[in-house]
Amino acid sequence: MIRFDLAGRSAIVTGANTGIGRAIAVGLAQAGADIVGVGRSTMTETEADVVSTGRRFVSVTADLSKSGIGAKVIAEALAAGAAPDILVNNAGIIRRADAIEFTEEDWDAVLDTNLKSVFFLCQAFAKAAIAAGRPAKIINIASLLSFQGGIRVPSYTAAKSGLAGLTKLMANEWAAKGINVNAIAPGYVETNNTAALRADAERNADILKRIPAGRWAQPDDIVGAAVFLAAPASDYIHGTILPVDGGWLAR
Repeated sequence: MIRFDLAGRSAIVTGANTGIGRAIAVGLAQAGADIVGVGRSTMTETEADVVSTGRRFVSVTADLSKSGIGAKVIAEALAAGAAPDILVNNAGIIRRADAIEFTEEDWDAVLDTNLKSVFFLCQAFAKAAIAAGRPAKIINIASLLSFQGGIRVPSYTAAKSGLAGLTKLMANEWAAKGINVNAIAPGYVETNNTAALRADAERNADILKRIPAGRWAQPDDIVGAAVFLAAPASDYIHGTILPVDGGWLAR
């Protein structure tokens, strides 16, 4: 067995149009997996990158904040020919404001997309994997705020802390059924979600001082961990939250 070979496998990746999601989708394709990209916007560039590796790409358009969407997304992916092998829950949003002023609307928007939808996507995917009698891998994209409080992002912190807990709970329930559930906790990555931080000269400088690696991560820095957690190499790993943070949590 080639421990990092994903040939013959299918991977469903949410938020695959840009940033970390796009990088992971392409990285899994390079390792041999066919890709189902899930997102609200077009994924033309991701599709081109995946197809260039010789793998198949299917696009599923979905607003993951909507109630009941998880089962529909998984059903559409399976109808398009995907197998319930790998699910990467990457899609997410962020809202920034002081906790004293944070609105209920911003709270609900983030929790619905970053936590509620992830649980029900996992549930629908796990049902399909169990029904098919297939081993499967679920990879949730957590955050440093699964470990820390942060500032000015209360709903994001709540969602990512909750996601770490759900990752462990689902691993406890589904490991014996052949489903590995783990999470990656990226550090500070250059994506659309962090544009405001990088534009703030003082915050950007403070962040860089804390990172032992001395730089922000690029989306490609997250790919190796995703391939590892999707591949046979991680078959005995369940319920872990793997930081990929340039050493941030070690300082």
